[in-house]
Amino acid sequence: MQSHNHDRILLTGGAGLIGSAICWRLNQLGYQNIVIVDHLGCGVKWQNLRALNFQDYFEKDQFLPQLEKLPRFNAILHLGACSSTTEEDGSYLADNNFAYSKALAEYAQKYHARMIYASSAATYGDGANGFSDDESLIPKLRPLNKYGYSKQLFDQYLLNNGYFRGGAGHNQGGTFVGVKFSNVFGPNEYHKGAMRSMVLRSFEQIQATGKVQLFQSHRPEYRHGEQVRDFLYVKDAADMTIFFLQGGRHCCGIYNLGYGAVRTWLDLAKAMFTALGKTAEIEFIPMPENLRDKYQYYTCLDITKLRRAGFTQRLLTLEEAVADYARYLPDNAHLGEIAEG
Repeated sequence: MQSHNHDRILLTGGAGLIGSAICWRLNQLGYQNIVIVDHLGCGVKWQNLRALNFQDYFEKDQFLPQLEKLPRFNAILHLGACSSTTEEDGSYLADNNFAYSKALAEYAQKYHARMIYASSAATYGDGANGFSDDESLIPKLRPLNKYGYSKQLFDQYLLNNGYFRGGAGHNQGGTFVGVKFSNVFGPNEYHKGAMRSMVLRSFEQIQATGKVQLFQSHRPEYRHGEQVRDFLYVKDAADMTIFFLQGGRHCCGIYNLGYGAVRTWLDLAKAMFTALGKTAEIEFIPMPENLRDKYQYYTCLDITKLRRAGFTQRLLTLEEAVADYARYLPDNAHLGEIAEG
């Protein structure tokens, strides 16, 4: 295995779903000189770190004051954020998601570091202005919630300050890539509570009742369960992100990271029944009144820009990804705890 110990990587949100998958994949590629920043709290998120190799760990509130005292990082993977779309404290989001990101960007610019950070598909709002990752369209996007707006603020900050200019060989400061993930699911999301994926929820429902409940459609052009999403497996999300550290070092700007095609909620539920060797039994329930006006019936990220940049890896289909995920679920296993076959 090739060693990358000369590459010193800061990984914020490293105990989360996508962050821990990135650390897991980096370890497989020979990277171990990794410093993780997160907030473990009182939940089970700490378990996501048990099988990972990294040099040091910091709690997010204690990290920034120590940043300048640490050996220099030449790469920053900034996945840490409050990702709750229902968070109502705008001041908290402005500090935790925007100001924290600005501090890391200023460090990257000062020390010519590569910074890859999680923007959000929530910045696209209701999709009225499309789902394009063209940076020139950033000012036209209108997020629907405070979380999405906190991410939009940082995208606009980088755009307005010219930080999206340049790529490999750029000598004027850091180089920046913002990634917008679609509906990511997979191992290491057990801690996410109400934010856990419908893939995990479907497993839980099948184990408890033998059936899966899906929302009815309240729009005539969609039949029940045929609302669609762009589902992305977390292992593929990790590979896409790491691409910008390796073959995609020339890239700069915003990139959509999704499967690039839509599947229905019915497809998802049936895939889990198949993975568990059970006959599908699906019940459609009314959508709560407070969600009906905000519910998205169609989301799909165009990943043409990523493909043109040189990412050629085949992504797992929904059925393949759910089957792989189902290996972890009965024992609540985490990445690194199951031998890869």
